[in-house]
Amino acid sequence: MTEQNEAVPLDTTDGTRRHNYYDIDTFLQHKTEGTGLELGWGGTAMMATEDFIVGLQQGLETEVGEASSIIMYQCGLEWGKLDMKRFEDRIAEEYQCPMREMNVQFVLESWWWPLQSAGWGNWEVDLSRVDQGYIMVRLYNSAVAQSLEQVGKPVCHMYAGMLAGAMTHIVSRELNGIEIQCYAMGEDHCRFLIGTEDQVDAAEFWLNEGAQASDIVRRLETEEIDQ
Repeated sequence: MTEQNEAVPLDTTDGTRRHNYYDIDTFLQHKTEGTGLELGWGGTAMMATEDFIVGLQQGLETEVGEASSIIMYQCGLEWGKLDMKRFEDRIAEEYQCPMREMNVQFVLESWWWPLQSAGWGNWEVDLSRVDQGYIMVRLYNSAVAQSLEQVGKPVCHMYAGMLAGAMTHIVSRELNGIEIQCYAMGEDHCRFLIGTEDQVDAAEFWLNEGAQASDIVRRLETEEIDQ
C-alpha cells in the first residue's frame, strides 16, 4: 500500500531528472524513523507478509461472505482511480509534458513499474481490442493469488478493481473489470477483462457457466454487446 507525499523524483549528480529508478535498492528506501519505506518518487509504503494478505482475505470472507469480493473490488477501484490521478500529475512534472499527449503504452508501463517493484507482479497489457471497447491484461505473480491456496475460483478482485479504476481515469469514462482466469484456479497467470458494464456482466455470466478465458474472449469478439 502506498501513501502520496510530495513528489520528489530522484535526480542524478549533474542535476538532470532520473526516470528509471525502479531497482529495489533505489526505489525502496527505509525511512530513518518508524518502519515505513520511502518510494523513489516520494511516496510512503508499508511491507506486508503473505500471512497478512491471507488473513485479510479470509477475515473478510468470514465476516461478510460472498460480499468480500465486492468490497475488495471497490477498494481496488478507488485505489486505481486515485493512484492514476496522482500519477498523471507526477509524470507530467517529471517529463514536462501532459500525460494525455504521451504514448499510452509508455504511460501504462510507467504507471505499473513502481507497483511491480513493490511486489504486485508483472503484467502484459493488450490494447488490440480497444476499438471493441475493452482491454485485456495478463498478470504474473499476483501478490494475492500466490499467497492463497488453489481454490478453483478467481481471487484477485482488488486487482480487477484497481485496473478498472486506472483505465477509467485514462479514458475519462466509467469502465468495469473482472478476472476471467486466476493463478488460484491452477493457471500459471491471471487474466483480466476491462470493459463496459455490459461486457463485464456477460463475461461474468459465461465464467459462472464454466467458460474458459479463451472462450470468453472469443465470444466477446463474435457476439454483439453494447460498448
